[in-house]
Amino acid sequence: MEELTLRQQAGDRRFASVVQLLETDRGERLVRFAYSTGGSARRGPVTLRERDMARLRAVLAKHPALAEALGW
Repeated sequence: MEELTLRQQAGDRRFASVVQLLETDRGERLVRFAYSTGGSARRGPVTLRERDMARLRAVLAKHPALAEALGW
């Protein structure tokens, strides 16, 4: 339903965290966190620094349904 990408860097590694709002056939909303390297979404732990969280909140202003699903 909605998706946002938050670009990040750790040392010389560049990647992005992806936050997606999904909806099941029954209308239940789900939020998926993933990370992406080279355009391919991958499962695994997603780590956000405090400054990344601040940027995430700012980007969520353009994604109201996703912000609502996160309780923000």
